[in-house]
Amino acid sequence: MGIELELHSGRPARKGASRSTLLRGSYEHGEALARALDTLDRHGPGKLGWVDPYGDTLFNEQEAQVARQEITALVQGCTDDQQKAALLDLAELLEACGTTPGSYVWFMGD
Repeated sequence: MGIELELHSGRPARKGASRSTLLRGSYEHGEALARALDTLDRHGPGKLGWVDPYGDTLFNEQEAQVARQEITALVQGCTDDQQKAALLDLAELLEACGTTPGSYVWFMGD
């Protein structure tokens, strides 16, 4: 199980056409990111708990700004270097999304 990430300039299309909006991808931390996010309460108040490790989840720029605030606590509580690297990479994408009007972060679970 892993979660790949992509930052898109607009809402990504599901079938191949999403490459036209792709700004950046993160594919190397999938399993570590899934483990880090697995610790979150799926029914809690945070946005990152919404991420489906087996399906796709999209965050728009407003959701990304809120989710970015959750990363600090996750990194501080993390003892695994791979998970920290995954969370810091996610933080960069969320930050970029939050400052790019109309953009989305696409979490692709498997």
